[in-house]
Amino acid sequence: MAYARRRTLLAGAALGGAALLTGCSEDPGPGRDEHSSAAERLRKRSARDSTTLLARYDATLAAHPALESRLRPLRSEVARHAEAFGDERAAPSPGGASDGPARDAGAPASGPSPHGARPSGPPVPRDERAARSALADAERRLADARTKALLAAPPELARLLASVAAAGAVHAYLLAERAG
Repeated sequence: MAYARRRTLLAGAALGGAALLTGCSEDPGPGRDEHSSAAERLRKRSARDSTTLLARYDATLAAHPALESRLRPLRSEVARHAEAFGDERAAPSPGGASDGPARDAGAPASGPSPHGARPSGPPVPRDERAARSALADAERRLADARTKALLAAPPELARLLASVAAAGAVHAYLLAERAG
């Protein structure tokens, strides 16, 4: 188990190094314009992916309010990631919850749903440990997808993707940790 965590952190560090190397070139090369249609599609897909992950956090928080202190900081980071990719709706409200993408994705912003009803967002395991594990898996899958997208991204977007992918790898590690 510790080996997998260590490997995840090392992969995150490698992503950061890859991002620096990707962005160091003076010549952007063919098709690597920061504002090309391919770059804009990648940016929009990345914002949508972060918004979907944000809805997962919201659904998990609604199903397991006891995880609030553990998940809220990670959820805030995911909201910032969506904003960085251009999804202005992901901005956290002053109370710490977002009403934009989570509502659009069908998940409540925070807290339990009224009258104990299950949220209509992404399915959340009933067991807290399984819920954290599901979030960790989602973070890991998204970090892997962003790592693969680095090859086609222009330098500035590649740096952002690498940074967010590394953060996702760390989130996966923290979610997989035993509650302490």
